[in-house]
This record gives sequence, C-alpha cells and structure tokens, in this order.
Amino acid sequence: MSKLPSYNPPGNLTDLDGAGLKAWDTFISESVDRAAKGPDPSAVLHDSPRSQFYNLTRTDTAADATEAAVTWTAFPRVIKLSSIGDLQRWKRADASRDVQDEYCEWSVTRDTTGKITKVTFTCEGPEYWSMLAQTDPAAVLTLYRTFVDPGVQHGDLFGVDGTYKPRNRWNDSTSHGAMHLIQRNNTLGAEIELAAAGTVVRLIDGQELTTEQQLIQCGMYGQPERNSDPHIGGAVNALARQKADISLADPVGLYFNDLSTDGWATPDGSDPKDYWTYLRGDATHPVRAVYEVPQDRGFAVGDITINGKLIQFGAQITDFITIRLSAVACRFGQSTTAPQTACVQFVQPSPVAAPGLSVEAAPALRLTEPPASVSRR
Repeated sequence: MSKLPSYNPPGNLTDLDGAGLKAWDTFISESVDRAAKGPDPSAVLHDSPRSQFYNLTRTDTAADATEAAVTWTAFPRVIKLSSIGDLQRWKRADASRDVQDEYCEWSVTRDTTGKITKVTFTCEGPEYWSMLAQTDPAAVLTLYRTFVDPGVQHGDLFGVDGTYKPRNRWNDSTSHGAMHLIQRNNTLGAEIELAAAGTVVRLIDGQELTTEQQLIQCGMYGQPERNSDPHIGGAVNALARQKADISLADPVGLYFNDLSTDGWATPDGSDPKDYWTYLRGDATHPVRAVYEVPQDRGFAVGDITINGKLIQFGAQITDFITIRLSAVACRFGQSTTAPQTACVQFVQPSPVAAPGLSVEAAPALRLTEPPASVSRR
C-alpha cells in the first residue's frame, strides 16, 4: 500500500476550502510527528521516541494492515465513580460541559414544562473549528445557525479582533447548544498523544505490562479513571506488543460508534432507536448526533423510558452511547524497537499531583505556525 496523499478532515467533512484542507493536513501531520518523537528526554525520561507510531503520509502502510476500532462508553466515568446513585450522577453530568470528558459533550432542550424534547451530542474536536474559523469565518456562522440556532450572530462567535471563541454563548453550556467539544481534555491533540504513548511497550522488572491500568499508570499518558484514556492506551499497546507499526486511521478523529436502546420503551411501541440521527460526518464517521422525536408522533423524548425510568436527563442517554477511534497496524512481527524498562519519570517534579494528560481548550491554530502542542504535566 502507498503513503496517504494527505490527511482528511474529521468525518470527511466538506466545510474547508483548499487552503483549509492543506492547513489541516499540515496540522495533523505535524501533530503525529510530534507525538511519535515523544517528549524531550531532558524533561521526561523513558517516553521517547515512540518508534512504532508512524505518519500515514510519510511512511507506507504495509499490505498486512488491519484497522482496530477502540470504543468506550460516553458517560463520564469520573463522575460515576464520585457520585452516590444514578440521580446524582445524571444531574452532575448534565450540569456542566466541563465534566463531560469522554470525547462526547451534549446539550439538552426542554419545553416550557421542563420535559426534554431534544438532546444534541457532539464529538467534534475544537482544532477543526479553529482552523475553519481562520479560513472561512462565514462558514462557521452558517453552521452555527444551521445546527444550533438561526439567531446566532457573528459577534457571538468572534472577538473584536476577529478571533474565534470556542467557548461562546452558543457553545458553553448544557442548555444553549453544543457545536463542538470544549472540555479541556477533549481534543484531537489529546487523542493523538494518547495513541502514540500507548505504543510504548514496557518491560518492568522482567515483566511485560499488559493491563490497561498498569500501562496508563506507568506511561502517565492520561486519566486512569476515565473510560477512554486507559482503554485507548491498552488497545494500542496490545498491537504494539505484536511488534507492529501503528497509527491512527484516516480521517483522524473521534466518532460516534452506536446508541444501544436495550431496555428502552416508547409510549406508542415504536423503536426508540428511530429517533437517533446523525447530522454531520459521513456514514462511517459521524461526529454530530441528535436524539429527538418528530412532533407528529405525539410524544417527546421525556416520555420515553429507560429501564422503566422516564428520560429526565441527557446523561441517561449518554449511558448508552459509545464513542470510537480507529487505529491502523501493519508490519506485524517486524518492529525492532526495544521495550522501555522503566516507567515515565519527570526530571523536574510534575506541577500536577495526579499523572495525566492535560490539554487546555484549543487555542486558535495559526496557519503559518505549528499549532500549540499537547501539554503533558
């Protein structure tokens, strides 16, 4: 197989113009290269280079290539672990986008009585929107008006200097719309870094690490309590232990995998899955979804039950959503990269007590400069 000509936008979206597509390819390619290089050994020990992680546009993908889907539950596990019962965790997850940290964020629409009529979900990374805002601000405004509210104004989304505001009045809450991800760890940069760090095979005291928690604790590449981070690292590492070369499949992004409606019931007996719709992305790479019952059905989302309980929170739906990324692996059995024989160590004490991947809300990407890198603390 040949090298990939260029990286495509998440979901194979068609919003970017020619300049934007070129800039996006550059951004993803440089992000992959940076993640493959790993952190500076003078600052972080035993975490570089990640020689089994490769750039699809710079290195051939061999004929034995296989794609591996990595999926996880969209409900924030950190909230689940720290809550007492379902009601509390659903309330907490619906209260703020800042706790929705599994690469899925949502916004709830209610009628005048408080009954849920629609829940909108997104897994679009903020970097894409920063890029689009630089190349075609008018497209950003049009998309917000199409998918969030017809009343969105240019000044709602852009500062006086023309800089896009990812966290704006239409994308900063769980009740007034969700255009793209804003939670500080929900970025494509984080996804790429996690995948690259996961390729490091570790042989500690003569024992190869194989479990998700062993790997994330030793590699310090994410939050151990999340659904996503340990699972991403563990799945990628399982491929790396087969001495394969690994990358993220094109188009690089986070995608909706499925909505399971087992245990759901509608007032009229219709299939509750019928009201789940993908709105952006292609058929195999959806990045935006909505759960909404058409008005002519005579009932609303809030009239549907899940395991006998009426839907009162968007978080109840999120319990049944899975998110996905896809890794590609090839050249099985051929890697000569030696395992790391120690866990990650910071030369200077980490400023964050708990190890993990910390990513600020994505700044505006500069088309003429390398984008801000993922911050590992």
